[in-house]
Amino acid sequence: MEILGFILAAIVGVSLGLIGSGGSILTVPILVYIMGIDPVLATAYSLFIVGSTALVGGVQSAIQKRVDFKTVLIFGIPSIAAVYATRMWLVPMIPQELFSIGSLVITKSIALMLLFAVVMILASVSMIRPGTTKEADENTPITYNYPMILLEGTLVGMLTGLVGAGGGFLIIPALVILARMPMKLAVGTSLFIIAVKSLIGFTGDLQGAQVIDWKLLGGFTAFAVIGIFIGIVLSKKISGDKLKKSFGWFVLIMGIYIIVKEIFFPSIGGH
Repeated sequence: MEILGFILAAIVGVSLGLIGSGGSILTVPILVYIMGIDPVLATAYSLFIVGSTALVGGVQSAIQKRVDFKTVLIFGIPSIAAVYATRMWLVPMIPQELFSIGSLVITKSIALMLLFAVVMILASVSMIRPGTTKEADENTPITYNYPMILLEGTLVGMLTGLVGAGGGFLIIPALVILARMPMKLAVGTSLFIIAVKSLIGFTGDLQGAQVIDWKLLGGFTAFAVIGIFIGIVLSKKISGDKLKKSFGWFVLIMGIYIIVKEIFFPSIGGH
């Protein structure tokens, strides 16, 4: 199962390299269902994996001058503060058992996986639906809607902290709509924001009592990084729109599967 998990880790990286988002949404389900890791710990591992993989993509985008560092700061600071606070204080505060509906007991692990499934379904809709926003021209000056960017940064940071997903599917549309940023610049900038906030969020877990399996975490991350290089090469040959739509349907099916599994078969899958 570990070998299968590492192969899937490479696919996570390929997706990130191809479409700039979406790959991270698969990291938690792979860690939980394939590698048998507790969901709360899996969200912590996901922050490190997603952060490291996005950093590789972000640095490459920066070399190609596809990162707007002013936006990284404006969007990144509230996002980083929110993700760190969520991992450091909010996640440990959530009780192990939240409530029960008949014989079904909603535990912290089940609640996090259900929240993750909802995020997956929202992400899939944004991937399947054709883009309706008019993309800015490469030479259009970037304008900033500061209150909205700060608010979105904080909300994305909290969501990242709770479910361990990078939030590229939220950040990219926000940059295109709120900062009137061209798509390619938005993808590169998004990778940098994801990298910084995910890695800083992970340090919030290092302060806690969680025991980190660095060998497994390092192996998974290495395969994901290899995948992102493959994805970058493939992105020059495959239509991004078609790929995004296909991936969106896959993510939608996965999200529905997680909801069904966690509600009706919560004892299967190691938590």
